[in-house]
Amino acid sequence: MRASAVRPVALAAALLLGGCNWYYNTLPSPDDLVKLVPWFDHMIQSPAVHPYERADVPRRTVPGTVPVHVTEGDWSAEWPASTATADRLVNPTRPADNLAVGDTLYQVFCTVCHGVTGDGRGPVGPRVGAPSLLTEKARALPEGNLYSIVRYGRGVMPRYGDKILTPEHRWAVVNYVRQLQADAAADGGMR
Repeated sequence: MRASAVRPVALAAALLLGGCNWYYNTLPSPDDLVKLVPWFDHMIQSPAVHPYERADVPRRTVPGTVPVHVTEGDWSAEWPASTATADRLVNPTRPADNLAVGDTLYQVFCTVCHGVTGDGRGPVGPRVGAPSLLTEKARALPEGNLYSIVRYGRGVMPRYGDKILTPEHRWAVVNYVRQLQADAAADGGMR
């Protein structure tokens, strides 16, 4: 191509590319135009409907279940003095469904104090006075109490609710502890 033909092509390309800035900077956005349509405008300010936020609307849930749209309650203020809420908790999972998850979480968070078998002889357990999970006293605790201990801690045990984040995972740890207790009872190893 000759030099005289290249200049007009370059000039045309520069004009076209320069026109893009004009198009994007000066023409209104379609999103801005939507606000001018009257039947869109009122939708922004319309009240939302939340039928179950009122106390007079009946909630008929199956006993022992937790609605999926509701977060777990907080009984941390009550927990040091009373086990009333913990005693009412019902384990919503079946132990066989989440033993592998419970095993993994137990090995990560609990073994260091309570030991692999739950006897309280982990690497740190004797130094901090970690109790055995295999005693009759530990076996007699309701599952809700074990769950609350995992979530909020008790005695020398710190809270793990900020590390084991979901209720399903905390119940998996409780189920695994119950499995350790059952295995120890079958072996005659209750301490």
